[in-house]
Amino acid sequence: MRKEEKNQLINALIEDLNQNPIFYLTDTSKLNSEVTSQLRRFCFKRNIQLKVVKNTLLYKAMERSGKDYGDLYNALEGPTSILFADTGNAPAKLIQEFRQKFKTDRPKLKGAYVEEMSYVGENQLEFLSKIKSKNELLGELIGLLQSPARNVISALQSSGGKLAGIVKTLSERPE
Repeated sequence: MRKEEKNQLINALIEDLNQNPIFYLTDTSKLNSEVTSQLRRFCFKRNIQLKVVKNTLLYKAMERSGKDYGDLYNALEGPTSILFADTGNAPAKLIQEFRQKFKTDRPKLKGAYVEEMSYVGENQLEFLSKIKSKNELLGELIGLLQSPARNVISALQSSGGKLAGIVKTLSERPE
């Protein structure tokens, strides 16, 4: 590969890294072509982009991107595929579901970068699958904020009926 081609690939990776605040580094080696095609279909259905990359090119792209990827540099050994996603837990859930469906231990999680935090190692997969997305957190927050207002309105409505009944009884009572 010529130097110009390598620079084009590095620039494309830099653009991907800057546009996607969430990506997972995985090892998809030892998957045959049929299972790899299934993995690509899984990714497509969940709006996750899968790319197989050369470690040296990804390393250079990560360095040039201007972000600190922490310990992820150490995860760039052996075959590497990168999963880009919009939500932090989507690739982790995809990996777990894919492994279960195809009875395989691949793809292996090498590392992840989720909203400026680095996670390294296969042991992080369970934790990453439980991370809530921004929309899920906003939904919970809105629900929590609405709960006290609902309780106040409910209390006013129920005691308003009681209060009206008491007033009516008192007004009908002879003096």
